[in-house]
Amino acid sequence: MATLLIFHEVEDVDHWLSSPRRREVFGPLGMTVRTFVDPEKSNRVGLIVEVPDMDTFQKMMESEAAADAMKFDGVRRDTIVMLVEPET
Repeated sequence: MATLLIFHEVEDVDHWLSSPRRREVFGPLGMTVRTFVDPEKSNRVGLIVEVPDMDTFQKMMESEAAADAMKFDGVRRDTIVMLVEPET
């Protein structure tokens, strides 16, 4: 199981928080997601994602379903920063 920390900006934080798309895209692949917001910068958000398989995660992120979900959620793709917890 890999743990990812992902930051990005969104158009509307309230819309992003209430969106069902994360569950729809990540859930069926066995991934869990926790959401966070930056209290000092209203459009910056973050996720902690538990991923059973990094290859599946990468393929999902390149899929049309992920692109559609990000567009629906107002994600600014060019702002995405992803960190991976190192294996110990």
